[in-house]
Amino acid sequence: MGTAVGEGQGGTVAHRRLGFWRRFAVLVAVPVLSIWTRHTWTGQENVPAQGGIILVPNHVSHFDPLVIAHYVYGAGRWPRFLGKASLWKVPLLGPLLRKTHQIPVERGSVEAVRSLDVLVDALDQGGAVIIYPEGTTTREPDLWPMRGKTGAARLALVTGAPVIPIANWGAERVFDPRTGKLRFRPRTPVSVTAGKPVDLSRWAGATPSRAVLDEMTDAIMLRVRDLLTEIRAGHPPPLYEAPSRRRNPPAVTE
Repeated sequence: MGTAVGEGQGGTVAHRRLGFWRRFAVLVAVPVLSIWTRHTWTGQENVPAQGGIILVPNHVSHFDPLVIAHYVYGAGRWPRFLGKASLWKVPLLGPLLRKTHQIPVERGSVEAVRSLDVLVDALDQGGAVIIYPEGTTTREPDLWPMRGKTGAARLALVTGAPVIPIANWGAERVFDPRTGKLRFRPRTPVSVTAGKPVDLSRWAGATPSRAVLDEMTDAIMLRVRDLLTEIRAGHPPPLYEAPSRRRNPPAVTE
């Protein structure tokens, strides 16, 4: 994978310069990940080369943002993750997040509206915005996806940007959230695949009611779950409902 050129606010990493800080992040992260993991990547042709896109991965490990970032960069896009705004106040980390064009998200009603505006701007600039709909690592005992929060659906409804489902598996071998154990074994196998944009056309122009956003979110997460079956063993269960966020109906299967 080359590291000399990259994406600006939008476009592909093949046509825009990275700049010092993003080049620095690549030069540090890519060699480490290439030693630490042995990746199998499929479906990168489903990641549009240009324009604003919303990428929605499953979340099996605290390590998988690095795996997803590596994949998205390898697909020719600069990954822009959402992060808690408080991280931008941490010395050294905050400036690095800012310089690498990551996106701070505030909590609370007024702050949430401002965060949505920031995300809309990122997509208008042609950015590849990565949102974990689950909001946290999955609580499903076998690490199948949970039902998601509605942020990605709301952003898609507002902007019309394509939603690209991504499934990853193997990052839990590096850090398993169920045990809290971190392993430094070289060449740990990790797999990532992307699918075609989720068909959300039936909700185009709809009022963003809770019911509409829930339906869109379930459609997104079911597509992610189905993608996951292509790269891991086992039969997928219904989307898991975390106890802290029970809602009706309790499970979605298709």
